[in-house]
Amino acid sequence: MTDSLTVRDNRTGSEYDVPITDGTIKAADLGKIRTDDETPGLAVYDPGFVNTASCRSAVTYIDGDKGILEYRGYPIEQLAEGSSFLEVAYLLVHGALPTKAEYDAWVHEITYHTFVHENVKTFMEGFRYDAHPMGMLMASVGALSTFYPEAADIKDADNRHMQIVRMIAKMPTLGAWSFRNAQGKPFVYPDNELSYTANFLSMLFKMSEQRYEPDERLVKALDVLFILHADHEQNCSTNAVRSVGSSQVDPYSAVAAGVGALYGPLHGGANEAVLRSLKRIGSKENIPAFIQGVKDGNERLMGFGHRVYKNYDPRARIIKKAAEDVFDVTGTNPLLDIALELEKIALEDEYFVSRKLYPNVDFYSGLIYEAFQFPPEMFTVLFAIGRTPGWLAQWLELVQDKEQKIARPKQIYTGDRQLTFTPASERWA
Repeated sequence: MTDSLTVRDNRTGSEYDVPITDGTIKAADLGKIRTDDETPGLAVYDPGFVNTASCRSAVTYIDGDKGILEYRGYPIEQLAEGSSFLEVAYLLVHGALPTKAEYDAWVHEITYHTFVHENVKTFMEGFRYDAHPMGMLMASVGALSTFYPEAADIKDADNRHMQIVRMIAKMPTLGAWSFRNAQGKPFVYPDNELSYTANFLSMLFKMSEQRYEPDERLVKALDVLFILHADHEQNCSTNAVRSVGSSQVDPYSAVAAGVGALYGPLHGGANEAVLRSLKRIGSKENIPAFIQGVKDGNERLMGFGHRVYKNYDPRARIIKKAAEDVFDVTGTNPLLDIALELEKIALEDEYFVSRKLYPNVDFYSGLIYEAFQFPPEMFTVLFAIGRTPGWLAQWLELVQDKEQKIARPKQIYTGDRQLTFTPASERWA
């Protein structure tokens, strides 16, 4: 027996049999439900896509109730423990883990393309000293489409691969240069003898030394952070990449849209809000009053709860361990004690447990970034670098999906109708 939903339209008395596939019904099938041939069919009103699937995807699986996150079927815990960011990037883009030869070729390609055209340097030098790094990143990513006009040929598989390699390779360079611009320091060119993440740290922090050699524990921690941020299903920025990409624009323009979406405080800026909140609490002694303020509705517990996860965010456990490794190198951040006490209370207090307010990935990531001596405005840039392979994997899936059409949601019109226009000469008389 085929799974279906029987819908009775009480306006007309008619019944409709709507097929159920993969736990969903097609919106177009609801469109067949109408009062007469002249009236538009039924549509779904769903602000924020709270319960609407916009695509089929094999990239990332999330079970929010159970706290499960998998990339291409592999648990995030296993990837964070035993993989590298570039291997995870390969997995997301290609759909399978690489062989040794495939991985070596992939790393070589990305390493070879870390440099950007000198005109990009001139372009970035044109920003004011106080330009926000995310604004610089968004503009420079979009500008890459003018350096590689052949990227517009999205139907050519080899061409798509080249643009994906370029985008993953150049994101750390653009991100590091946006950081150096704000610092008033000269741009540092890539060092292709270093790993992907070590090279990024070199471009960020190298000064007069012959070669910047970061602590391997810091390299590993940042690599893990990149892995944790690499993809997360149809979030705001991924939806932006897919929506803009549905117009068949080049991938640089689509990714620039993702950067723009990530720029917003409700998406990429959450860990900065956590840091501000911890600093405002100030000490463990002030936590009880803060918790009471949350319960009374006067405070917000930043870094807890998630639109998808109704359990402990699996990334939060991993990032908590990474924080400990970083602090072994940099020294403990006094805010960590506040964070740990907040977490302990929230996991035991019935008020938070009943509301399923568990720590999310943003709760500890800001502490790690601060330990690296990143200013808060750089936090989202780091997020964007890690998310780039996911955006590109989703874009690649989109352009090869024959079911996809240019994004154009319906609307419910609430304005005036059939007004009579009066010329300005009469209105202003």
